[in-house]
Amino acid sequence: MLLNESQSIEYKQIWTEDCLKVVSAMANGKGGALFLGVDDQGAPVGLKNPKKMLENIPNIIKNKLGILPSVELIDEKKHYIIKITVHHSSIPISYNGKYYLRSGSTVQELNGKNLADFLIEKSGMTWDNVIEDNAGINDLDISTIDQFKKYAQERIPGISGETGIVTLFQKLKLMDNGKLKRAAILLFGKDPQSFQSHAVIRIGKFASDTDVQTTDIVTGNLFRQLDHSLEILRTKYLQSHISFEGIRRRDILEYPYDALREAIINALIHRDYSGFSQIQIRIYPDKMFIMNEGGLPPEIKVEDLKKNHLSVPRNKLLADIFYYAGFIESWGRGTLKIIENCRDQGLPEPDFHDHHGSMTVTFYKDRWNEENLKKLGLNERHIKAVMYVKDNGKITNKEYQSINHISNRTATRDLAQLVSMNILEQIGVTGKGTKYVIRRHKGDNDAIKAT
Repeated sequence: MLLNESQSIEYKQIWTEDCLKVVSAMANGKGGALFLGVDDQGAPVGLKNPKKMLENIPNIIKNKLGILPSVELIDEKKHYIIKITVHHSSIPISYNGKYYLRSGSTVQELNGKNLADFLIEKSGMTWDNVIEDNAGINDLDISTIDQFKKYAQERIPGISGETGIVTLFQKLKLMDNGKLKRAAILLFGKDPQSFQSHAVIRIGKFASDTDVQTTDIVTGNLFRQLDHSLEILRTKYLQSHISFEGIRRRDILEYPYDALREAIINALIHRDYSGFSQIQIRIYPDKMFIMNEGGLPPEIKVEDLKKNHLSVPRNKLLADIFYYAGFIESWGRGTLKIIENCRDQGLPEPDFHDHHGSMTVTFYKDRWNEENLKKLGLNERHIKAVMYVKDNGKITNKEYQSINHISNRTATRDLAQLVSMNILEQIGVTGKGTKYVIRRHKGDNDAIKAT
């Protein structure tokens, strides 16, 4: 055999009961192929009584698992092997009451949270669509509902005249058989944390990864969490600088307000609420992170977030309500808007990371941070010079030579490259008075001052 064992390929020398675990795991995933009569290295070793096995195996799988895969006999280098082709199943397939999935080339039994997530996904439901036990109309916050109706008038004409909460929530698919769903409590509850204690936002200011200076925990329903977290960031954690457009004064937050709002909404909508971690907003001296449990869906890769992509919300009901309120679009442009907002304010593009089932958006305060300079293709001498200018306000050719231990000719060439890349600006033409400073860009904050 030419292929190694993988998520979709498994080799077994003989048929055993464990093969049923493999078949069920493949059916619960994206499908695959189980080869019998092949060793772990993919070399054919053959089977005894292959024709009898060809007759028996389909019946065993059908009786034990309730599915009927394709089973074929193959002559591979004068050895008979059997190939069992397993297709993806839209319903969960159990073996002896247990459920399995492929992880790489191994078979893993599902249990706990992973099993619950798997069964919900296979049922065609999302976490937010499940009934919230013990929740009633008295657990809803009327002021939030009224505010939502004002927001939603454009996209749901006539909603302002809807006075009955039960009728409204049934139309919004937030109730089923008179019972509230999880989404209803998260979006409009007086105290959602009494049902889902981990559904909060934790904000912290960090001097370093181990030095936490200040912490706030934002509770309430999702609409209130959005408003309160933005207000706390604006008034307590982030700085603003003043600019003027004619006689009009503008207070510009060090990170674009609209980008932060969009990123927090994304975290609220796409978070995996079946987990127990909280949304985290971490502010560092030179950057900030917005993190939520719940990775990207299989249809979307991280690199897709910086171009037009599908909108595949993890929690469809939450996304629908935020859409009706006019807070989001349904075109998958949220991440593009975040990028545009940062560019417009003269900041680097944010980074998106999907790591171990968690999603992180990283905002950078300074266009010319070391990480961004590396992305632009600057070498170590260039980066050292930019860092020097940020600390000292300017650099001369002689200083460039000194910090990099290079000749005048190399320094002249390097500085010319930094000028051509619109990173540095040359002040003066020739001679000792010539110096290089950070080039100012529209929207740059006052963290870098040229002298």
